Amino acid sequence: MSLPLHPFSPPCRRRWPDLVRPLLLAALLSLAPFGLVACAADQKQAAMGCGSSSAPCLSGTAVVSLETSKGEVQLSLDGGAAPLTAGNFVDLVKRGTYNGTVFHRVVRDPVPFVVQGGDPASADPKVPVSQYGTGDFLDPVTGESRQIPLELKLSKEPLPRYGQPLSSPVLNRDLALTHQRGAVAMARSNNPNSASAQFYVALEALPELDGRYAVFGRVTKGMEVIDRIQQGDRIVKAKVIEGGTLVKGQP
Repeated sequence: MSLPLHPFSPPCRRRWPDLVRPLLLAALLSLAPFGLVACAADQKQAAMGCGSSSAPCLSGTAVVSLETSKGEVQLSLDGGAAPLTAGNFVDLVKRGTYNGTVFHRVVRDPVPFVVQGGDPASADPKVPVSQYGTGDFLDPVTGESRQIPLELKLSKEPLPRYGQPLSSPVLNRDLALTHQRGAVAMARSNNPNSASAQFYVALEALPELDGRYAVFGRVTKGMEVIDRIQQGDRIVKAKVIEGGTLVKGQP
């Protein structure tokens, strides 16, 4: 994926090359700029949200426990600011999708960046390590990849925006969820609407990713565990321990 996923690109869903922050920022800035969207575009974005997605949305909040090979991590998910992104994640947790998956990308040098995992393919012992970071969640009913649109919530707007990155520093300053240390966000490819299952945790504040990748929660317990995770460590089991009410349509 691109920044972050498909390679990380960090957040890509595929693996990013090990970029240092200046190179990462340059790559991000090389993306085509997006301006303010007109009314028709706003309506189109709204149609990409909870009302039309195959993934459920999160009503309220949820706390997810990740039992990793290095210890327990707890994530607090925000269904108010990121109902679709958080709902997709909770749904995958409840399905057992993350159990046994590998943290396939850990970038700490020369500066702390991200810990990335969640590729469903990495739980399959038959999949070679070289392919970790290229997988999506495949819907067992349709056999197709479930992908969700980029979801960004501005504090002054009642509903999230969908489908388009933000390039305006003014708008980015009004984001309800930002890339602070411990932020949990979705990895994706260059296509902003290609997030599926892979996610990453920011090891420090990464404002250059704000408006481009969907933050949907944060680490509330066990950040010291995240700091110990190495490439190849696993999520032994993920489970919802609080909240986690899923709905179809707008919560």
